[in-house]
Amino acid sequence: MKSLLSAPILRRIALAAIVFWVAALVATGGLAGKLGGAEKNDATTWLPKSAESTKVSELTGKFIGSDVYPAVVVYERGDAVSNSTARARAESDAHRFATLPQVHGPVPEPVESEDGKAIQVVVPISVGVKGVTDALPTVRSIRDIVSDAGMSAHVTGPAGYGADSADAFSAVNSTLLYVTIAIVMAILLVTYRSPVLWLLPLVCVGVALTVAQGLIYLLAAHAGLTVNNDTEFLLTVLVFGAGTDYALLLTARYREELRRTENRHVAMATAIRRAGPAIAASAITVALSLLCLVVADLNSTKSLGPVMAMGVLVSFAVLTTLYPALLVLCGRWIFWPAAPRFGDPEPAGSRRGNRLERLITSRPRRVWQVTAVTLAFLSLGLFGLHASGLRAQDTFRNRPDAVVGEQVLLEHFPGGSGDPVQIIGPASDADRLRDLASGVPGVVSVSTPVRADGLAYLEVTTADVTGSDAAFATVERLRSVVHSLPDAMVGGSSAVALDTQKAARHDRNMVVPLVLSVVLVIMALLLRALVAPAVVLATVVLSLAAALGVSALVFDTVLGFAGADPSFPLWAFVFLISLGIDYSIFLMARIREETANHDTATATVIAVRTTSGTITAAGVVLAGTFAALLTLPLVFAAEIGFAVAFGVLLDTFVVRTVLVPALAIDLGERMWWPRRTRLDSREGGAIPDPIVKQTI
Repeated sequence: MKSLLSAPILRRIALAAIVFWVAALVATGGLAGKLGGAEKNDATTWLPKSAESTKVSELTGKFIGSDVYPAVVVYERGDAVSNSTARARAESDAHRFATLPQVHGPVPEPVESEDGKAIQVVVPISVGVKGVTDALPTVRSIRDIVSDAGMSAHVTGPAGYGADSADAFSAVNSTLLYVTIAIVMAILLVTYRSPVLWLLPLVCVGVALTVAQGLIYLLAAHAGLTVNNDTEFLLTVLVFGAGTDYALLLTARYREELRRTENRHVAMATAIRRAGPAIAASAITVALSLLCLVVADLNSTKSLGPVMAMGVLVSFAVLTTLYPALLVLCGRWIFWPAAPRFGDPEPAGSRRGNRLERLITSRPRRVWQVTAVTLAFLSLGLFGLHASGLRAQDTFRNRPDAVVGEQVLLEHFPGGSGDPVQIIGPASDADRLRDLASGVPGVVSVSTPVRADGLAYLEVTTADVTGSDAAFATVERLRSVVHSLPDAMVGGSSAVALDTQKAARHDRNMVVPLVLSVVLVIMALLLRALVAPAVVLATVVLSLAAALGVSALVFDTVLGFAGADPSFPLWAFVFLISLGIDYSIFLMARIREETANHDTATATVIAVRTTSGTITAAGVVLAGTFAALLTLPLVFAAEIGFAVAFGVLLDTFVVRTVLVPALAIDLGERMWWPRRTRLDSREGGAIPDPIVKQTI
């Protein structure tokens, strides 16, 4: 064993790690850039094949072409423009639209509103494998055409929104990457107080992100993994947050060992041996929690699990091999100007930390009870969380052209204009389907049935805007009447949104208990106890509820969001449970390590002292990376960013700092049931610690 820890062998291992990751970076670098091309952003590809709207989408290709989305051009004429002039201009533009490359089939004649103040033209656009966001080039061309129309003109509808979404995402990855790097760099500079050390974690995280993106591209291109815009930007913040956390935790333990060990290679080997199990448990917990998403019905949620798990595991691998290799090869000078020297004393804790320590150790039960009640009070805001979905116009934080166009459209036309509900049924029942649909409340008009291959296709214009609760109600009523006929189904954008909402509820019910079970089992294996994992998990769940409660209040009253995506609660839950449990895992693993020589109360104080600064820095980094999502113009990104950032800070400064230590001190040796601590099995009880005895 001694020979394995010799400096020459450890130096060769470090060099081998560097060579391996350089080779991996070269092999995956080109693939990482192709990840965006493998995205599928069509909402129907996210739903399971069994969803009614998915089946309708597959069959409508017989009638309107496969993957065809309408762009709705709405003209609003002013008093200075006559009806005849406005109509002539719309007709001229419609002929020009028909010549654009992606336009599918003939463009219908312009339709004038009943009040005579607006005209709409529906342009069918054929898209590719990336879904509706592929409509961006054609929508840009349409907007160029109408820009000189001499009257107000906007492009909205599914294709208009898809184009604006793609436009928003086009700058997301680069902007988010730069913002994230700036945040992490600033925090690392403050944490390390070194002008050079912060470079190593960022370089390693960059390697991890590139390798992960390359591997995910291979899975998306050759193994059927679904990736979209959401998964790509979430991968960026998760890899930066988790990877930097692992670097901080390992660096802190390495710095600690450098004061005790003269040879830096041996110091790093000791640091990895002692900190490695907790870091590995953290990575495995996050990865397995995310992999629980594979049981979800929504493909967008199901695919998120493998993508995020891949990012976490690659980050763990890079930051526990390449990063320590670079650290030891650089030597102690990398910590300049505060390089740790062999024999240096341990740094003293802050006065504020000592005051909090005395409070917790003197009245642990009162402290954890007050803290728990406060978190429970904050969680009451959950009753105000509206996660039933967002209308298309509510998904943006700004006002792109599609949002403005829809508002103009709603002023002059029925809410469902240009984006009809679709009905598919047997050709023999076509007239019956039309009669049934026409009598449903909320329906404005029903098209003449089109027959092909034994099927009938009808389009239904609804009074209410696509994706609204009223439109959902109309879809439900349509389904209740057309289902009286065999093989009749209802689809379209509103039906897709409704089916997505139902699938999201199913996914929450499936994934939540599974994630909680996985986390509990991993912590039980790590701590070799049952009480401690259950107690810690309960604190994190309470913190999660408080974070979501506060988030709901902020979304509604501060940010003014109209609601939340149906997938938001589940994604926030998985991120906060898996990431929030990290800091308690690090703390509890250190407490368990210290129980080899101290009673639980003493071990808790020592563990809090030794891990406090590092875990705080790690929490701030992780919160900062997710807070970077608030810079994006998308409501979903902002909601995930705020909820996870706030939740992580709550776990860092309240759960890990106050609640868990107070519970550990109050429960004492009962925390480790059914395992007995080493001190319990020794005669004479705990080994006193003169420093800790002063505070306990």
